[in-house]
Order: sequence, then C-alpha cells, then structure tokens
Amino acid sequence: MIAKKDDSKTTWIDPDDAPELDDDWFEGAYQYEDDKLVKRGRGRPPLAHKKMPVKVRYDQDVIDAFRESGPGWQTRMNKALRQFLAEHDINELDRRQ
Repeated sequence: MIAKKDDSKTTWIDPDDAPELDDDWFEGAYQYEDDKLVKRGRGRPPLAHKKMPVKVRYDQDVIDAFRESGPGWQTRMNKALRQFLAEHDINELDRRQ
C-alpha cells in the first residue's frame, strides 16, 4: 500500500509575532453593550434617510441634461424632484402619459 503524502503546508503563526493591539486599533473598533451598538468605529456614518434603488425610465434628453451637469447628477435630480413635489400637488398631474 502506498503511504499518503503530507502535502499540507504549515500556516501556523507564532502568537508572539501577532501585532500589538494599540489605542489606534481599539479606536477603530465597534463597541457593543449586549446587542446594542454604543460606539461606531471609523468609516462613513450611517445615513439618516437611506436612498432606495429603483429602476425607472426617463426621457433621454432629461438624463443627458443632468449627466452633463457633472458628478453628483443623481443627487441634483433627487433635489429637483423633491422641489417639484414641494411646489406641486402630485394628484393634479395628468396620469395618461
């Protein structure tokens, strides 16, 4: 019978070689009390109003006009729609188009 070769590579790391957990490491950590998040680590803060991705169709000239305005065009489109809703009654629009 042929003996099985031990092909596995040793990936052990000496615990003494592990990096020190300094103040910077703990500053970037999330802190919990039970299941409640007490302190969020570094990174982008959560949004108060999350954006919802939707698939919608617009006329090409409308999209082109916003895209030509440069980076952030989707945010400007959102602001334009929000402004329209503030100034108009959505129920009075013609829904046949």
